[in-house]
Formats: sequence, C-alpha cells, structure tokens
Amino acid sequence: MLQSIRDNSQGIIAKIIVGLIAVTFALFGVESLVSLTAGSNSPATVNGEEISQQDLIQGVQLQKRQMLSQMGEDADPALLDDNLISNMVLEGLIEQSVLVQSATDQGLSFSDAMIDQLILTTPDFQQDGQFNRAQFEAVLRNAGLTPMMYRNLVRKEKVTEQERAAFMLSAFTLPSELKTIAQLDSQTRDLRYFTLPAESVRASIEVSDEEIADYFDKHRTEFLTDEQVAIEYLLLERDVLASEITVTDEQLQNAYQLLVDTFQAQELRHSAHILVAISDEQDDAAAKVKADALVERLAAGEAFEALAKAESDDPASAEMGGDLGVNAKGVFSSEFEGALFALEKGQTTSTPIRTEFGYHIIKLIDVEETETPTFAEAKADLENDLLTQLSEEAYVAQLERLADISFSSGDLVEPSETLELEIHKTDLFARSGDEDEITANPKVLSVAFDGELIKEGLNSTPIELDSGRAVVLRVVQHELPREKTIDEVSANIKDTLIDEKVSQALTAQADGIIAKLKQGESLENVASGATVMTLAGVARSQQDLAQELRTAAFKLPKPAADSISYTAVDMLDGSKSILVLDKVIDAEIDLKPEEISYMSMMLSNRKGQQDYQDYLTQLKEKAEVERL
Repeated sequence: MLQSIRDNSQGIIAKIIVGLIAVTFALFGVESLVSLTAGSNSPATVNGEEISQQDLIQGVQLQKRQMLSQMGEDADPALLDDNLISNMVLEGLIEQSVLVQSATDQGLSFSDAMIDQLILTTPDFQQDGQFNRAQFEAVLRNAGLTPMMYRNLVRKEKVTEQERAAFMLSAFTLPSELKTIAQLDSQTRDLRYFTLPAESVRASIEVSDEEIADYFDKHRTEFLTDEQVAIEYLLLERDVLASEITVTDEQLQNAYQLLVDTFQAQELRHSAHILVAISDEQDDAAAKVKADALVERLAAGEAFEALAKAESDDPASAEMGGDLGVNAKGVFSSEFEGALFALEKGQTTSTPIRTEFGYHIIKLIDVEETETPTFAEAKADLENDLLTQLSEEAYVAQLERLADISFSSGDLVEPSETLELEIHKTDLFARSGDEDEITANPKVLSVAFDGELIKEGLNSTPIELDSGRAVVLRVVQHELPREKTIDEVSANIKDTLIDEKVSQALTAQADGIIAKLKQGESLENVASGATVMTLAGVARSQQDLAQELRTAAFKLPKPAADSISYTAVDMLDGSKSILVLDKVIDAEIDLKPEEISYMSMMLSNRKGQQDYQDYLTQLKEKAEVERL
C-alpha cells in the first residue's frame, strides 16, 4: 500500500506520510483516543490471520485521495467506484499480508529502535536541522493516522522490503547473456514490402439482401437494444442556498466575540519532560521510585536538560533535553495537560505525573499568548466563514426535508413545490449513461436502474453528487432490451459483410503472392505494379515504419545466404502488406565499462523483479485466503 501511494503522491504532506516513518513517542496519549476496530468483522483472512476492517477503510481512503490527486483539482469524487476501489485495496492487503507472513517466517524484522531513529533523522520532519514535533503531529493528523497505526504500516513495509531486496540483490546477468541481449538490441534488418490496399477491393464488393437476411437470422441475439430508462429529478445545490443567505451585523459581532474568546483561551505553552516508562523490564513501583529520585536530583540543582538527555525514556525528546515544543490544550493526555497548565513559567512539577505511559517530570519553559485581531481585520474572514456555515446548515436541513418528503410522496410534485425545486426530465438513456452531468454520474446510473425503484415507481433517497449537491430521482419510463428489426441493423450488417469479404479477398491475394515467392519469383514481379518500399538498416525502435511491419520484421527468421524470408502482415486499416526480409545485420558490440555496468544492473533488476513476482505468485497460490 505505502509503495503504491509513494509512486503517485504529490505535495509535501503526501510525500512525508508515504516516504517517511512515524514513531510512537511514549508521551502521546492519542493512541487511547483512536482504537482499531474491534470484533471479527474482518473482510478477509490470510492463513488464519485477519485483515482488519480498519486497514481496509484506511486503504480505501488513501487510494481515493491518490486517484483524486491524479484526476486534478476539479475531480469529481462521484466518479470513483467505491466497490471497485475497495476490492482493489483488499487484494493489495491480502498480497501484503502474504508477504509480511513470509518475511516474518524468514526471521526478518524492523526494530522499534530503528523506527525511532528513522523518524528523528527524517529531513521533512525537521526545522533548522532538528526534529520538529509540531510538524510531525500535523502530518499525521492530516493523514488521519495515529502513530501506532502508522508504525504498523511502516514495520510491514520494511520487513517486506528486506525480503524483496534479497531477490533483487541476488539476481545476476552472465557476460554471455549481456552480450547476446546487446547484440539483439543493436541488430538491424534490410526490408522490402508493398501493400494490398483494402479500398481497392472494397469498391468491387457487393452484398445481397439475401446475405444480409441470412446473417441477421444467424446472429439475432447479437442485435438487442440496451435497457433504457428516463427519469425526472430534483437537484438541491448548496451554492444556490448560499446565494439566498445574508450575514447580519449581529451574527458578525457574535462570531467576533467567539473569536476573541478563542484567542484568549489559546494560550500556548512551551514545555519539556522526562519520562520514566512502565514496561516489562520496569514495573510501576520501580518506575515511581526512579521518577522520585530524579525529582530529588533536580531539586538538588542538576540541570533539567542534561538529566532528560541521560535518563528520559522518550528517545525523541530526550535528544533535545526533553523539549516538547510549543502546544495548546488538547495535545497531551488529561493528566499531563492538567499538570502542565497548572505550572508557572520556569516551574517543574514537584512530584512525578502518572499517565498510561509511565511517570513524567514536567517543566514549563515559556508561555506564549496570541494577539487577537481587530474586528475590521477579521470581518471578511468571519463573513466568509459564517456564509459557509449557514449555507451548510441550510443545505443539511433542506437535504433532510427532501429525504423525508420524497419518501412519503408518490412522485416529485410535493417535494418540488414544498422546497421550490424545479423538476428536471431526461430522455431515455442506457446503463452506460448519457452526455449530461446527471445521467453520466455512476451513482445516479446505479440508482436509476434499481429494480425495485423501477417496479414500484418510487422516489429515490437523496443521491449526493458531491459535498454540496444532491438529487432525488424517479423513473418515469423503462424499456427492456428488445430484438432489433432487420431494417434497424441492415446497414451495420452490410458493413460487416463487406469487411469480411474484403479480408477474404486480400487473404486470397496474399496467399497467392506468398506461393509465388516460395517458387522463387521476385517481390517486384509479384507486386503487379504496386510500389515496393525498400528500407535498409531498420532498427527495433524505428518510428517511421508502421509497428505492425516492424514487429513482423523482427519475428521473421534470418534468411539463408542468397535467400529471403517473407510473410503477409495484417495492417490496422484493414489492408495487407507483403513483407520480405533480405538481410539481418548483427552489429559489432564494443560496450564501454559504464554501459556494461548499467545494462548489467538493469537486466539483473528485471530478473530480480520477475523472481520476486514469481515468488509472490507461488505464495498466493499456497495461501489459505478466505474473503468474507
């Protein structure tokens, strides 16, 4: 999963999340706030090991972000097929699980200490060459990840990387292989060819009504119309509601007062701590004794920073003398935060503070108060925020009303009149959709062809096209597939029969020409006046020759001395070409050392990748996978 995101990510946040590693610092209490999905609602098991619903949901979200990023700024999320993405991500998780199990069975691992060190030395998590906790926290928040969740992702990727590296590094290319491949790649060929154009034959082809009727009788099941529906729908748009909203002065003043209160409450505190962790090696009582001793050492005059570097069990902050950066309320656990905000500037807690991670000795380094903007400075932003808020509230309220009224109504008239929404109507369209935005929307198409909705003539539930638009639809006309009449398809049948006859005629001509070449006639003689093209030294990558001819030319066997190789080639435009290979020219290969090194690396990498893919295929075939 991480690798696929890395390959397609854009922007610093995506690159940091994907390319770099998050670490679980002992201080963070966020793990207790976000727990993994419990229970046995696993979408799949691999060799008895569950893939969690949480992993699937997270993977789908990341995959959708990636796809929308590739689609551009105006990408419509409604175009994404959730079921398709979910199935794709699940298959990726199954593959990852197989690989992780294999790597673990081989004794491969990636330790906690290695993960810790990786985060500390990651440039994108640093400012002025030092790890910055605030930046680290923001990245994870934006990604919707907790340190533990991301740590698990990292560990999985790193152990599978090790196994993959073993395949990549053990693959090699023999000098003889390298020479052969280089010679084949540099080989050129002398060719001649002429073309039997389809149009010259097509003009003489005739198709009778009897042939058309016979073809129609034999292929009736192929000539069916598409199932079609016509709908009427109501469109609810947040932007339309926003245009009807006016922000009052009273609302602006109230919003400004809230802003003032918020700024006053947003006192930032620069803090540091020393952690004595509770672990298998150090129980609660032992940790408490050690923490008390550290408090006494501080009281005796030892420097907080030096003691944190030497004694703290939080490796991230220890290197910086216990520094936790500048934070507002809501970052730390309640016990930690309560003690921190009770301190005066420069004070240290007189007793260790117990959290789920152990005992903390906390120091308040500084207090930073934020400057409140004036009403004039904040007015424009407040007005925009209020307009967004009010329009969203109006949209949600109207959406609920639309759902309620549509559910209880037999058609769209009542919800249309009550909510003052226009009833739009469409022409018939198939499951493939139509050209307009509504009938091309996958969500609309899925609902419009719902069997119960069609049978009962019901109004649909609201369908959200995007974050600010929704439709309710009703099917007003439904046409099942039917067999087309011969009059409807006769023109298409005639074209098909003409194409078949043209192909047959050209094949017969080509077979006759090939037979003459076998008897020793020259290409110029059998061309019967057609222009013979002569090309010398054609390379595999030559772009001024049709790919069909180039591919066929390098498949032909090397001709014997004073002989030729030949074949007939089907061209994309329906014509046929007669191709003759006169000579194969093997280049003299004198590779420079750097070329040998580069080619050897590329070929070995390709072999390693193929070996690893074959290994993965074998693992998946042997694995007991149960999709639930």
